[in-house]
Amino acid sequence: MNTERRIGRTIGVLLLLQMTAAFVINSVLLGPVFTTPPGYMANAAASSLQMSLAVLLGLAAGALSIAIAIAALPVFRRVSESLAMWFIALAAVGMALSAVENMTVMSLLSVSKAYASSGASDAVLFEALRGVVGSARNWAHYISLSVSGGMLLVLYGTLFRYALVPRALAGLGLAATLLQLVAVTMPLFGQRIVFLLLMPLAVSHLLLALWLIV
Repeated sequence: MNTERRIGRTIGVLLLLQMTAAFVINSVLLGPVFTTPPGYMANAAASSLQMSLAVLLGLAAGALSIAIAIAALPVFRRVSESLAMWFIALAAVGMALSAVENMTVMSLLSVSKAYASSGASDAVLFEALRGVVGSARNWAHYISLSVSGGMLLVLYGTLFRYALVPRALAGLGLAATLLQLVAVTMPLFGQRIVFLLLMPLAVSHLLLALWLIV
């Protein structure tokens, strides 16, 4: 029992660290670059340090998924070998996709620096590049989030199936993860993401992390 509590607290702390990293990356470091007019093409070059920090933090957040899967392995393996292996596999794929996504962020920065040094003469060329490079980053982001959603589906599904946490808490996480998967796959069908569908997962993740720690 003491071992399970220690594992639970470790996972809870790792979840909080990952949530904090995601908030800092999306709201503090990258958010202003993309949302402040006239957009990333003009803003990124002047925000080189914060974009580089976002990439490093993004890689660390991806590594935390593997750390969570490894920490949970002894408990998950005891109840289901196949689910434990799925959890590890999806965490590894998620880390790889996180690396790809962060490579595209650095590509945005490179294009922005080239744009800043080119002057107005190549404005048409860079306007075309804006869409191509921006789309590459967005698609890498959506696919990475989809795989992360699959990992969370295994996490909450295992917690619910084997009552490793209160089933109400695990059930909330399952429902929230399904909403997240719906939201992040909407662009695949030509629809815009409904960001409100992502909020329940943040709540369920926070509740799970606090429950595991306490």
